[in-house]
Amino acid sequence: MTAPATGPVRRRLTVHGTVQGVGFRPYVHRLAGELGLAGFVGNTGDGVLIEVEGPWQEVDRFCAALAHRPPPLATVTRVAHEELPAAGESGPFAIRSTDRAAGRAQLPPDTATCADCLRELADPDDRRHRHPFVTCTHCGPRFTIATGMPYDRVATTMAGFPMCPDCAREYGDPADRRFHAQPVACPRCGPRLTLSGPGLRPARDADALAAARELLAAGRIVAVKGLGGYHLACDATDPEAVATLRARKERGGKAFAVMCADLATAERIAVLSAAERAALTGPRRPIVLLRRRTPADGLRPADGVCPGSPHIGVLLPYTPVHTLLFGLPGDPPGPRVLVMTSGNRSGEPIVTDDAEARSRLAGLADAWLAHDRPIASPCDDSLLRVRPDGTEQVLRRSRGYVPRALRLPVEVRPALAVGGDLKNVPCLGAGDLAWFGPHIGDMGDLSTLEAAGRAERQLVRLTNVTPELVAADRHPGYHSTGWARRRAGARLPLRQVQHHHAHIASAMAEHGLDGTTPVIGVAFDGTGYGDDGTVWGGEILLADYTGHRRFAHLAPAPLPGGDAGVANPCRLALSRLWAAGLPWAADLPSVTACSASELDLLKRQLERQVACVPTSSMGRLFDAVASLVGLCHRAGYEAQAALELEAAAARARDADAVAYPFGLTAGRALVCDPAPMLRALLADRRRGTPAPVLAARFHRGVARAVTEICRRARGATGLGTVALTGGVFANALLEEKCSALLRADGFTVLRHGEVPPNDGGLALGQLMVAATAPHHETE
Repeated sequence: MTAPATGPVRRRLTVHGTVQGVGFRPYVHRLAGELGLAGFVGNTGDGVLIEVEGPWQEVDRFCAALAHRPPPLATVTRVAHEELPAAGESGPFAIRSTDRAAGRAQLPPDTATCADCLRELADPDDRRHRHPFVTCTHCGPRFTIATGMPYDRVATTMAGFPMCPDCAREYGDPADRRFHAQPVACPRCGPRLTLSGPGLRPARDADALAAARELLAAGRIVAVKGLGGYHLACDATDPEAVATLRARKERGGKAFAVMCADLATAERIAVLSAAERAALTGPRRPIVLLRRRTPADGLRPADGVCPGSPHIGVLLPYTPVHTLLFGLPGDPPGPRVLVMTSGNRSGEPIVTDDAEARSRLAGLADAWLAHDRPIASPCDDSLLRVRPDGTEQVLRRSRGYVPRALRLPVEVRPALAVGGDLKNVPCLGAGDLAWFGPHIGDMGDLSTLEAAGRAERQLVRLTNVTPELVAADRHPGYHSTGWARRRAGARLPLRQVQHHHAHIASAMAEHGLDGTTPVIGVAFDGTGYGDDGTVWGGEILLADYTGHRRFAHLAPAPLPGGDAGVANPCRLALSRLWAAGLPWAADLPSVTACSASELDLLKRQLERQVACVPTSSMGRLFDAVASLVGLCHRAGYEAQAALELEAAAARARDADAVAYPFGLTAGRALVCDPAPMLRALLADRRRGTPAPVLAARFHRGVARAVTEICRRARGATGLGTVALTGGVFANALLEEKCSALLRADGFTVLRHGEVPPNDGGLALGQLMVAATAPHHETE
């Protein structure tokens, strides 16, 4: 800035980003006071408005601090400056009441309890000692309590809790950590905890927590109301309690996540890198997939927590209720590791309403630890893994991330993208910003469809974006597509985007590509409706936001029984052998897993092509190989066979670096033929090669095939950027092997980070294609 000759200056600043609900106005007030500046600060519909007046040197220092040293939870994306005539103002800097005009201010996600609040929680001399809802401007609920914007107490579910005089004094004191902290409360005026259950004496507050700890220690299952919904909790070290919870929830063999009392406890049950420690203890507090270790003491989680997996999902307490549930120093000892799984039945959305929890979780929980603060937005726990290089790959993007905006590389018209049917997450975009909603789940249930509708309406309220079009998948049978059609109605255009094109566009958008140059997109997943009406899923597309071309794909094989056949990897294996012209030898695990009548029926199905949709799915090939090597023949949950195959490959100790070969056949698109791989794998198995070695050689073979296909695509087009996307690339081993080989060959590799590679990131790609591409994607 050019300094004026004499006199004070006045400047207006409009600050955009995540600047509401993070203590930004108190920070501005204190900063202005330290620099002796006059003026005011206030929330607006678009962010924060500031006018500041004083000596030009101090005004410049003020502006620099705003941009480069914001409060811990704030994210400043843009500051607009406007010079104003000096008003001669010299009075104290003020905080003005919020301008409630509509805008697009960005609401912060919910944040784990900060260190200062934890100290108060444990301090017997503090008035918030053992207060289950202690919070301040640096932590606590935001998204899950917001009912509208701008973010003020009247627009939260705390509006029904009038502040006591002490809390009101803190709320109004610019020097206090709770100045304008909207969830501020104390034991006198805040929400209350209750414990109830069949045959139990109702309890409140500290007594409720003590009773819940006793129940957990006794092997009972407690429904615990958290920030974004209910959890079902039990002692993770109690095999009987874990088995009971698994049976009641009809969980099959799918792993449970566990919450550890603290980082030291997590270190005793899992191997942690520095990056994993940072992810566990950061303000987002996701579930982090960690390598299991076997403790030498009694802290070992029961085998039923994550059966057959070398990994365990771990998270740390992120609310005061969680901290108190484990107990403070001096409390009777209780479990140090709890199963903490979402409060729902399999296939249903997470429960948030208290009355609904009593009915929907009846038969699952023995007791309910609830509170009377309503949840405005359901929000499940986020899930991620940390790669060897320290980068993160988010597999479920929800609490701690939502609704923080993603900046887009190109501007889009206001649009709603509804995602897919699995791992459903909506996405709303306008201009250069996009907002994901929370994780919804699988859309095969009426209650999930209703939850998706509520999530979309809440996202519109909080962003003030009115969609001008709706984007959905092309699959004619998707529940999400039907919902999108009803949402669009007669007023809005509905644009249906090819599934794998959307996956690739999602990766491009996350990495800031403007789409002027296409990428080689490797989109591997279980199911996606193809341009030819068959089931795709092993695709290499040349794509940008405006379109795509199928350069290569896995050779198709029949999918016996359609989507219903996915639960039977042994049948998928036999179908793959049939497509490759290989016999169903009696010594094959996939053959012995089937009865004679099942084999006869399957053979007739394949020969007559009855209920056999062709599929090029790489996910289904992983399932088939898992059965052929003897690991999994019947899947009790999504991707079970593929997960067991990856786990086996990770255990391999062979150093021969053998990779099973795939054939490549030219045609309209290059066809990747797994028949040579299958022959080599079966030959090795008959030689007695262990299953982990077979699995590792298969993974290497896929990675080498991917690299060769990308090399040919580069030779044909000159393109040098590869996007790895789709649910198969949640497989850490495959992603690492593909990335290493491609980079060694000179490619730039795009891998997902904050946006999931699976269908949880699909809506972002739908948004980019539908809101930027020509209308050829329109229904």
